[in-house]
Amino acid sequence: MKKIGFIDYYLDEWHANKYPDWIKEASGGEMIVAYAYGKRDADNGLDNATWCREKGIQLLDSIESVVEASDYLIVLSPDHPEQHEELCRLPLQSGKPTYVDKTFAPDRATAERLFQWAAESGTPLFSSSALRFAAEADTVRREGIDTIVTLGPGQYANYSIHQVEQIVALMGSEAERVMWTGTEATPALHIGFSRGRFATIHHFHDCAFQTSVNYAAGGSISYKIESNFFGSFISSMVAFFRSGQPPVPQEETLTIITVIEYGHKAMKTPHQWLELPRG
Repeated sequence: MKKIGFIDYYLDEWHANKYPDWIKEASGGEMIVAYAYGKRDADNGLDNATWCREKGIQLLDSIESVVEASDYLIVLSPDHPEQHEELCRLPLQSGKPTYVDKTFAPDRATAERLFQWAAESGTPLFSSSALRFAAEADTVRREGIDTIVTLGPGQYANYSIHQVEQIVALMGSEAERVMWTGTEATPALHIGFSRGRFATIHHFHDCAFQTSVNYAAGGSISYKIESNFFGSFISSMVAFFRSGQPPVPQEETLTIITVIEYGHKAMKTPHQWLELPRG
């Protein structure tokens, strides 16, 4: 049996609560979450010791201890990507397959450092929104896409990853510029891609994730995401742990983080294009 270690900002959060059972099921019992470390206790939830006791997971007192004891590593902190650089330093120098939860990094520079640490130590690494693995996207033809429009819930700060991930997965990593539009209550971000291609994300208060794709040569496809995308995502994570082969290209993750970072900057100058760094 292979043992997985959790490394988190605090352990009582939705992803950490759900992943252990899902991973055990998806791996047929081959993998279990056995160890965990939390930098601090949750403000409004279980403290780390109680969380571990209730989950049957051994609480360790340092990141180093989790790294040493585990076969595979998951760095969580899904709503606090500013913590990832500190939490990832030892895992990404370990050589052990490591998944870093969304959002991978708060900015492009941090993302580049994380990938550099992994490359220097030969540590298999990937990060993704679970929405990338929605079954609905499997029916979408990538060639010839002209425009994508996505719609989703939540705030830009921690939910834009879900829409941007889908767009980059379909259109590739050649994003060139962004523009902030919409209203204060309902923001939108335009993303200009190479060869004149275009995408827009929209945040509504409460809605399902929806995507529309239009093709330069004619035709379109629209869908609401209703499949078990988390199940598909966990299966991909298990396959990554087994093979050590990341299912998401590094350049796409870097593009996603860059778009999100520069989207924050574009908020300050709405309706103006902001060029993205490339290369």
